[in-house]
Parts: sequence; C-alpha cells; structure tokens
Amino acid sequence: MSGNELSSAEYVSFIETVEVYRARLYNISWFMRDLNEHIARQANKEDNCSGRFWEGRFKSQALLDESALLSCMAYVDLNPIRAKISKAPETAEFTSIKKRIEAVKNKGKQASILMPFIGGQRQSRRKGIAFNLNDYFELVDMTGRCIRNDKAAYIENTQNPILERLGLHSNQWLSLSINFEKHFCYAAGSELVMNKFKSHTNHKRLRGMGQARTLLGHS
Repeated sequence: MSGNELSSAEYVSFIETVEVYRARLYNISWFMRDLNEHIARQANKEDNCSGRFWEGRFKSQALLDESALLSCMAYVDLNPIRAKISKAPETAEFTSIKKRIEAVKNKGKQASILMPFIGGQRQSRRKGIAFNLNDYFELVDMTGRCIRNDKAAYIENTQNPILERLGLHSNQWLSLSINFEKHFCYAAGSELVMNKFKSHTNHKRLRGMGQARTLLGHS
C-alpha cells in the first residue's frame, strides 16, 4: 500500500492470494455458500433461533435456448403465485416481472436494471430478449390464472405469440413453467442443444434429455 516493492516471499504470497480469489470469483458454489451463510446467520439472529435456514443447496442450470430461457423466467416470476403468496404478477414481490410492470406503468419504458425485451427479431446492435414485452406479460398472466384456478394443461383464449414462435403447446408450456426445476438438472433446452452441451461438457449422461425431447422438441 505504501508503494514499496514487494520482497520475493511477499510477491509469491501475493500471487497465491490472487489465484485463490480469482478461483473463488469463477466459482458460483463458493459465492452462494458465502452469501447463504451470511443471510442464514442474520435471519437466525433476528428470529432468535438456530439451525438450517435454507431448504436445500442452490441449483445452477445452463439455459441453452430461447425456450429454456423464457420457461425459466416464467417459472421464477410465478413462484409467489404457486406458493399462494401473491394473486397476480404485478403484486408478486421480489420478482423481475413486477419490476418490469412498474417501470412501464411509472416511466413508460422498460426497467433499466433488467435485460430488455427487444421485439420479435434480434437486432445486431441491441442486446436483449428477442420477444415483445407485452406478449411476455400476457403469457405470464394467463399462466398465473391457470395455476390459481388449478386448470391443468389449459390456457384460455388464443395461443400466445411467444408460444407460437417457440412452437410449444399450452400443456408443454404449463409443465415447463410449473415444474421447470424438476425437469432439468445441469442444463435446459431442446434435445439438439442438450446433446451439444453433453458433448461439450464431456457428460456421459445428462438428466432431463427425455423432458427436453417431450417438452422442447428437437430443434
């Protein structure tokens, strides 16, 4: 800190420390463990109790295509509705869809802290989700109504434009948006991209291949 040169021993120690922290920054398991421990200790202190705070270990899944991305987004956005904590997406606390809705209502534009929806086609100079935001709002709203009303495998009215583009039927979509974590383990996507991922990561077997074929197709 004073600007003095490091000795040989100090330099070696410094390099070793850099490598340790570089490895940690690349390691999501280390980050989540550290984050979860802090939250658990704080929660137990506030509740004046001890023991496990989190239900289980975090899950990390690679989202390999647009179908997997949208399904996972909806799955997370609908968590409060499935848990019966909230009755509608716009009142679901701590979700991205609530932030998106509030931004549109209050500012007339998309939330700056979230990846934007950029419309029906990818544009070379814009980075974002290649669907219309209003279509996503409508899809999540319809799915939430199905969950609340226990209407198995059925979405009312006309097929949502996002589902049309993804080539998914309503029963496939509901299965994905309700049980996404149960269907996939390390990665999620169509059978084709799942096979590419398996080859790239040298997995001999990849859990979820059957669901990928049934729910997300081959392309």
